[in-house]
Amino acid sequence: MAENIDFGSSTRIEKGNLIIEGIPQIPDRIRQGLARYQNVRSASLAGWLASGQGVVISTRFAETEQLHVVATAGGMRRQITFFDEPVASATVCPDPGTNRLLLTRDVGGGEFYQIFLLDLDTGECRMLTDGRSRHGAVRWSNRGDRFAFYTTGRNGRDHDLHVAGLDGRSRPVLQREGLWEVLDWAPADDRLLVRKYVSINECYLYILELADGRLTELMPSDEHVAYGKALFTRDGGGVFFSSDADNEFLRLGHVDLAGGAVRIVAEFGWNVDDLALSHNGTVLALTTNEDGYSRLHLLDTASGAERPVPAVPEGLIGHLQFSPDDTRLALMLAMPRAPGDVFVLDFAAGDLTQWTFSETAGLPAERFAAPELIHYPTFDLIDGCPRRIPAFYYRPAGPGPHPVLIQIHGGPEGQSRPGFSAAIQYWVGEMGMAVLVPNVRGSAGYGKTFLLLDNGRLREDSVRDIGALLDWIAGRRELDAGRVAVTGGSYGGYMVLACMTHYNDRLRAGVEIVGIANWVTFLENTQAYRRDLRRAEYGDERDPAMREFLLQVSPVTNVKKITRPMLIAQGLNDPRVPASESEQMVSVIRAAGGTVAYILATDEGHGFRKKSNRDYYDQATVLFLERFLL
Repeated sequence: MAENIDFGSSTRIEKGNLIIEGIPQIPDRIRQGLARYQNVRSASLAGWLASGQGVVISTRFAETEQLHVVATAGGMRRQITFFDEPVASATVCPDPGTNRLLLTRDVGGGEFYQIFLLDLDTGECRMLTDGRSRHGAVRWSNRGDRFAFYTTGRNGRDHDLHVAGLDGRSRPVLQREGLWEVLDWAPADDRLLVRKYVSINECYLYILELADGRLTELMPSDEHVAYGKALFTRDGGGVFFSSDADNEFLRLGHVDLAGGAVRIVAEFGWNVDDLALSHNGTVLALTTNEDGYSRLHLLDTASGAERPVPAVPEGLIGHLQFSPDDTRLALMLAMPRAPGDVFVLDFAAGDLTQWTFSETAGLPAERFAAPELIHYPTFDLIDGCPRRIPAFYYRPAGPGPHPVLIQIHGGPEGQSRPGFSAAIQYWVGEMGMAVLVPNVRGSAGYGKTFLLLDNGRLREDSVRDIGALLDWIAGRRELDAGRVAVTGGSYGGYMVLACMTHYNDRLRAGVEIVGIANWVTFLENTQAYRRDLRRAEYGDERDPAMREFLLQVSPVTNVKKITRPMLIAQGLNDPRVPASESEQMVSVIRAAGGTVAYILATDEGHGFRKKSNRDYYDQATVLFLERFLL
């Protein structure tokens, strides 16, 4: 029986689609205490209906996120998809004479996404792709009679570009080595703006002529340049883009396609994130990422001058979409104390109106903790002064000293940002833990120099940033340096395992999900379509010297240093970090005499997206932290 199992036991129990090892029965008080937090919802924006009479959103009402239509501000959500698997993305056909959209979804978290055409009038949904390969970056033509996408169908590795009609019959328009995606269609639907993505700091922009397949590179450079969002001007004579060429951050630029002249339209000292252009081409909406927080800007495309923007609450802004008549701008806004919802900016009225109201299961917003942005010193120097690492600090009530949970993001080129997290709110509000969410070196958002500080042989410098955070914790009276745990997923999972080997004596426990245990086997077994992308960041395991280094810094090599308990979770169908990574880590910890509990979800991939699986993982995490941290 589960109630007789100790943490770390190798006894295996099957619970639905979960295989559980070494986790005692979850007490009712934990299930009931977490229930409201686990029923907090959010809504993300898919797009305006072509008529402009409402928006399509994604939200969860049962096991998985599905699509809904909302006609007015505060209006009822009308569900339009009912799949067992979550809808990964959706894009609405721009043809006002139709009422349809394209969506993508996979099976079991495997990320081999298929494209489906959904008729919103009849509810009919047809799969248009082969059912086997990976597809994505779906872009409707301006007329809405065709769409472009990438597919790995040719060899399972390269991302070829195809154009298809509404019958699903497609033709390849670009077949080359590498990861390619369509960013935009030219206004006449005769050309595509495409990007080749090599790594987060090396990309290439091209114009692809659909008539003859001619490919012309925009702004060739001898230096590695990162390109973010890019789109055609409405006359088709130019391209707006974000780029870090000759700069630390992604700036907004424009290139003239006739003469090749490039000019900087705007720079903010931070990255330009999202871009959207009004249908009449007169207004460019964009967001900047300022130390993790989003700022909304509206630019006049003729003059480059900023237009006034109403006050937007502090948080994260994304999914910018102009209405078909250009009178409104829809966006998603998530705040530290409120889950993500859809808002609409009315240009004539000059106000921002909330359209969706996601439930917080009766938990009042004033109960939630807002983070403090801190910058702590780390081990290396800049101009004689310690480099400073940004982190978001969530404090519980009371003077302390509080136990501490450090949460590390994945990526590794990800960035922790101050959106809403029900898990963090539970840890802080109900468990009395302080939560620190650092952006160690290698994180995006702080300039390309910072981004490259952990590449290749610099891998463990990011781990040393967590050691510096432990030093910072030790200097705070309100924090208990004797009760610290660490958690993270994906690359953050590797960071958890590495921290447990480097700072075992300073940590009480570790919780990791879909983490990398062995750099060599990870690179050899991650899906072929992403292998070269990861080698650009981590190093090439085929090089003997690099292979030796990667093995040297792998957690499996240093497992004897881990004497503190671990909780590890994994999706069986993970295409990014294969389940074999977690399986070998569990095995070597047990062989070394350590304590490890394990959760394997047979219907998940890179993380847990189904509510029942995520609920159990959250419950097990709380029980684990109660036992070994509190």
